[in-house]
Amino acid sequence: MAGAARAWLDTLEPDQLGVATGAAPSGGDDGGGGDGGADAERRRWFYTPTDHGGLTVHQQRPAQQRAAMRLVASGLSEAAYTTVASVMGLENVLDRTEGFVARFDRERGRDPGLYYLRVFGEPGERGAWGWRFGGHHVSLNNLVVDGAVVATTPCFLGADPASAPLLGGARLRLLGRVEDLARELVRSLAPEAAARAVLLDRAPADIVAGNRTRLTEGDRAIPLTGVWRGRFADAAEQQRLQAASDAIDEASGLDGDDHRAVALTDAPKGLAAAELDRGQREVLRALLATYLDRVPAAVSATARYADDAALGAVHFAWAGSTAPGDPHYYRLQGPRLLLEWDNTQRGANHAHSVWRDPDADFGIDALAAHRAAHHR
Repeated sequence: MAGAARAWLDTLEPDQLGVATGAAPSGGDDGGGGDGGADAERRRWFYTPTDHGGLTVHQQRPAQQRAAMRLVASGLSEAAYTTVASVMGLENVLDRTEGFVARFDRERGRDPGLYYLRVFGEPGERGAWGWRFGGHHVSLNNLVVDGAVVATTPCFLGADPASAPLLGGARLRLLGRVEDLARELVRSLAPEAAARAVLLDRAPADIVAGNRTRLTEGDRAIPLTGVWRGRFADAAEQQRLQAASDAIDEASGLDGDDHRAVALTDAPKGLAAAELDRGQREVLRALLATYLDRVPAAVSATARYADDAALGAVHFAWAGSTAPGDPHYYRLQGPRLLLEWDNTQRGANHAHSVWRDPDADFGIDALAAHRAAHHR
């Protein structure tokens, strides 16, 4: 990973380097993960088609683009890299779906060239450094401390359209298994267990955690306009975005009580995996792997859940209909784990999925330990 990062940086011109690099990871002013200080930009992330911060694909020559994608690949499994590259290409499909008119206050709103890469700090075997890659429906955040990858979250993948036609009657579903395994699990539950797993008969309009840097008790879904880097200079474009945001929220039909029902809590909601039978636990393990195996096997947490006790502490919660094609949401939550999925927008053909470590997103815990050991 460090070699790939250095190789990419070595291809860049001085003006490109100014955009492609950021301050070394520090964990905040006090090392405790605060939102201020030199490390704030590294912990700012998005999954909307906004400015994610960094050097875009458009701003690079072909050889530089290849070096950039080599760095991206270093942090992903083969399957995840295939998915990320396909999500980027899906922007062309979405542009056609919308009639080639989306702008978002720029020349082209749906643009496979608007994916941003930035390296924070100096890649190497000593000290802390990291990198962030993101654009519409992709956000990858990696931290390396003293030569070891210590954080890979938040890790977001989405797909719009979630399902699209291919020749011969086939369908392109980049995140199909991420959806189908969860539906298989909820539909396999006995009525009493399902009553505890299903929090609400309607789904929130988006993942509840949104793009928050830190998660806290009672967090609710953020409107679309809140998952954006600032306001548009063009007032008409800003008004169109606000109208789209309002329509998404209205379509969900959730009132205050509904939002409370699906709000994030420190104590997991839903059904504990300890109550599942053997077959259901295997479905759950396969579902976990669709998130945790997005990174290379050497840093994946999948093996942790081979242990029944670790798996038993994971809670499964669902909201919305369980019928295929209907708007729905689910959550997997346990110690150092929060996975969220929603497919509600655009007629339930617009999917979001995110893997988070609520206690250590962006490697805040590892940075604190590093500071304590080396900066006394």
